[in-house]
Amino acid sequence: MPQAKKMSVSIVMPVYNEREYITEVIKRVTDTGIPSELVVIDDFSRDGTRDVLKKLEAGWKGPCSLRLLFHERNMGKGAALRTGFTHVSGDIVIVQDADFEYDPRDYPKLLQPILDGKADVVFGSRFTGGDSHRVLFFWHMIGNKLLTFVSNMLTNLNLTDMETGYKAFRTEVLKGIRLESNRFGFEPEITAKVAKKRCRIYETSISYAGRTYEEGKKINWKDGVAAFWHIVKFNLLR
Repeated sequence: MPQAKKMSVSIVMPVYNEREYITEVIKRVTDTGIPSELVVIDDFSRDGTRDVLKKLEAGWKGPCSLRLLFHERNMGKGAALRTGFTHVSGDIVIVQDADFEYDPRDYPKLLQPILDGKADVVFGSRFTGGDSHRVLFFWHMIGNKLLTFVSNMLTNLNLTDMETGYKAFRTEVLKGIRLESNRFGFEPEITAKVAKKRCRIYETSISYAGRTYEEGKKINWKDGVAAFWHIVKFNLLR
């Protein structure tokens, strides 16, 4: 993907208790050859993830720069992303979870509309296209689609997957947005705010390998309820 070299790409990765996955996730990210930097924010992990990250940093010989940031208390995914966004230097930012649910080989799909000069923000949709998906959790799927539907009503967008963890942004767009959510409210908040700024938003299909709670999945029904409040808050009360 030669066009990707024309703009530098920063990957921002929030991490919480991912000792078993973090080394391989970082390898998969850097193996793409796309990022110029990887910014990893450990949100006060207590399972040994911090030790793994420090060891990686000490022996780092990867193809891009690695920056580690550590929270001194657990603050949530949204707070970790805020920290990471303030430290990026690339022209484009991609959010990458620290597990195997999202595949870094989909980066070219997320980047292309921005590289083509057509988009400011790109959402990776789990519900469109012919990409492979692990079959899990009917009610999670219904919840995601319902949240997207309500969000679309208030933003007047036609997204299929507002809650997706794969989003790419032109960095200058992120720098112009003040984010507030600490946990998983980041998704409805950023969607509302890029809609209000009239950003050019594209959506592309991605693969998805969702994991079970036994495998470390962290979002739950309480976060789904909170997401409804964030949709209302950031679309109607801000």
